[in-house]
Amino acid sequence: MHVVLREVRDGDLPLLFAFMSDPAATRMAAFTSAEPANRAMFDAHWQRIRASDTVVIRTVLADGVVVGTAGVYGPPAEREVTYWIDRAHWGRGLATAALRALLESVPERPLLARAAADNAGSVRVLQKCGFTVTGRDRGYAEARGEETDELLFRLDARP
Repeated sequence: MHVVLREVRDGDLPLLFAFMSDPAATRMAAFTSAEPANRAMFDAHWQRIRASDTVVIRTVLADGVVVGTAGVYGPPAEREVTYWIDRAHWGRGLATAALRALLESVPERPLLARAAADNAGSVRVLQKCGFTVTGRDRGYAEARGEETDELLFRLDARP
């Protein structure tokens, strides 16, 4: 599959909402919006992040099909990566390809990341892209309704 990143378009939002409100996917991600199925909250969130000059957010395309997002956000010393791939496309290397493309386009380092400790797929993606585990945390995961262990990651060098 050929993976590319492009600017988020208004027409992407209905698909992204469907991806990000999938109960199985939100449970795996764990640390999501308090109400992932609330379209008004989703739209308000996306309006804020698309208007921000500190957020880099891109739509992920695989062979021309929208499959998710990848981005960087946060204050300069604490920039963090995020990505979301539609569950129908898990296990095909798309998150890894998307994150690698994002890392090539965003020169700043260090970059940080977080993943639920039991989200083996996301942990693997981060490690394949050169992130190393720097610690553990525990926090309330909205999608699970409970405290959840989380791994903290850091990338210091460009890939």
